[in-house]
Amino acid sequence: MPSNALWKGRTSRITIAGKWLLYYLLIGLIAGLGSVLFHYLCQWGMHLFMDQLAGYRPPHPAGEHPLLPPTNTPFTRWMLFFIPAFGGLLSGWLVYTFAPEAEGHGTDAAIDAYHDKGGFVRARIPFIKTIASALTITSGGSGGREGPIAQIGAGFGSFLATKLKLPDRDRRIMLAAGMGAGIGSIFRAPLAGALFAAEVLYRDPEFESEVIIPAGISSVMAYCIFCLFFGWGSLFESQDFVFDNPVELGPYTVLAVVLVGAGFLYVRAFYGVHEFFKSLAIPDHLKPAVGGLLTGIIGFFLPHTLSFGYGFAQMALENQLPVLFLLSLAFGKIMTTSFSIGSGGSGGVFGPSVVIGGALGGAVGRMFHAVMPEIVTQPGAFVVVGMAGFFAGVSNAPISTIIFVSEMTNSYHLLLPSLLVCSIAYLMSQKWTIYVRQVRTKVDSNAHRGDFFVDVLAAIRVRELLPKLRKVQLIPEEMTFNRFREIFSSSHQHYFPVVNEEKKLTGIFSINDIRGVLFDQEIGDLVVMKDVANSDIIFITPSEDLNEALKKFTIRNLQRLPVVKDDDHSALLGMLDRREVIQFYNQRLEEMKSSGRPREQEAWEGTQLKRIPVSQAMKRDVEFVKAEMTLDDLKGLMMERRFNSFPVVDAGGKLKGILSFSDFQAALKKGKMSLKAIDIATRNLVTVTENESLFEALNKITARDFAILPVVRADNSERLIGVIGRSDIISVLNDIVMKRGAKAASDIT
Repeated sequence: MPSNALWKGRTSRITIAGKWLLYYLLIGLIAGLGSVLFHYLCQWGMHLFMDQLAGYRPPHPAGEHPLLPPTNTPFTRWMLFFIPAFGGLLSGWLVYTFAPEAEGHGTDAAIDAYHDKGGFVRARIPFIKTIASALTITSGGSGGREGPIAQIGAGFGSFLATKLKLPDRDRRIMLAAGMGAGIGSIFRAPLAGALFAAEVLYRDPEFESEVIIPAGISSVMAYCIFCLFFGWGSLFESQDFVFDNPVELGPYTVLAVVLVGAGFLYVRAFYGVHEFFKSLAIPDHLKPAVGGLLTGIIGFFLPHTLSFGYGFAQMALENQLPVLFLLSLAFGKIMTTSFSIGSGGSGGVFGPSVVIGGALGGAVGRMFHAVMPEIVTQPGAFVVVGMAGFFAGVSNAPISTIIFVSEMTNSYHLLLPSLLVCSIAYLMSQKWTIYVRQVRTKVDSNAHRGDFFVDVLAAIRVRELLPKLRKVQLIPEEMTFNRFREIFSSSHQHYFPVVNEEKKLTGIFSINDIRGVLFDQEIGDLVVMKDVANSDIIFITPSEDLNEALKKFTIRNLQRLPVVKDDDHSALLGMLDRREVIQFYNQRLEEMKSSGRPREQEAWEGTQLKRIPVSQAMKRDVEFVKAEMTLDDLKGLMMERRFNSFPVVDAGGKLKGILSFSDFQAALKKGKMSLKAIDIATRNLVTVTENESLFEALNKITARDFAILPVVRADNSERLIGVIGRSDIISVLNDIVMKRGAKAASDIT
């Protein structure tokens, strides 16, 4: 029989697992109900706008039948000019009045929330996104339904985690689970939805592994809810296509190249239109209406490029559409999607991508079938592979896309050509993506800030830096203070190790420790250095790692640490400068680059310090000196304050220079007490603005071994708003270290 403690431990784990299972099932339930609601809205909207007003009744995919009977309204082509503009006007007013961040395609917003907002989504966004997307798409705008559904699921996941007061990590996971559940249900592809939520977050072939299982649970629940309302089965129906001729890989390779070119056009057109409308000098809520009008112009000539277009993809699967029609569908839909969504309208980009890719695949398949019918026997198979390859190229999500298309078409015998085409499309399309909020790898994500920095530091031992240790002058315990003053006057040291007669380390002190009595002549022969030294020494040994060294630097905001022997902590080897730690770290990263080590380790500078602005670490309460202060005035200030450098400002508060303790000490030796602060200050200033990154600030500090940098306004180099030093930057790094430790501890528990 198990002990009580063991039994309680198992019970506790079961309880915790049950709690999380309930959360993910609840997310799936809401995402599924959201998919049902959105599907109803789309059906009603299509019935009202396209059918009743314009008499336009596009075909439906085989797995999705209309919920309302068709009207008797005759087809009125000229109505297609205006209905998309009307829908864009309603959508634009709704979005820009209540939730401007709901514009565009919603998957990008969910990705951004995962990486940069701790998984937080405003509660109103899913509701606004749902209604606005329904208005945009059902009035003729070309868009997909995955965007609003992704935000419904993601929004509820975020809302639930916030209400339960869960940490950011759990909120991000629940957001991604909701996103996967929504997409998996509306496209009837639960496995692909879970994989997509984990893969679409990154541009490189990277999965967020901790998302897959939660998203899988939520996606299954959402899929079941959706199918209970609208029936089971796949979105499209296709023949049982079979790949049995390796020679056919040649035409499939040509298809991959065609898809890459079209994908490039799609992304460039989409964001080109987006930038154009951003610069357009009209109210934001009118921009989707203008985009809708342009969409309507194309729709007047090419009605099949409006709205969803899934029915035409179904017809392409059944080899019912000619080549010219398929090409006009593909390239026309690229433009209508760009105008509908790029102008600020609301909708997804996955749905149009499926239609575009399927149309191009159908066109290529029919052309090769005409030329080599004995090799390309089933043009419809190229439609399936085209759907997968096109979206893999524009989304950088090849694995989940293959599963998506297989589930959507219920065709699993084309995995081999799909894998080839998706791989080629992905490799050739890495320089662009339709999801601009994707980051390249985990190390580029704020969600993983600090993970890899700690790993690299922990792999470096202090012994590797022994050649870089600073040799310093040792101070005997019995040396008088007067004698030390003579040494100090010609020394540039800031830290002074104190040793006994056997040259064993017994204490250490810094300039700051003695500043208050440095100019006191009365104690010169009464005090020996043993009295002022700190015997509680913070030291580091060669066998310890740089992660530990960094922590010790921050305990007392130290700039240098004594390095002692592993077996004798009183045997001083030298002083380790924290600047050397950072420089050695950067050097190690460069070595990793040249040796092909993992990118996530080599890119820390760009993802940690480069992401944090100076404004988040600088000191705003500035200790400064006035330009007209004399040496006598400065003497008192230097003894009272423990800073080594002070900004110098004039009577108008403008920054004029930097005065260091060394500058003051050198002037004092000359005995010219009439000198003013501005006379002895460094006038050739190096400054940093509040918007620059900590990485840039650290580079400037280490380049010339500055103690601090003045922080100035970007638009006024004499407007002093703060200072920043190494200690401030190291403190930020230490926070990252602590977060990493806390995250690791929470993962273990």
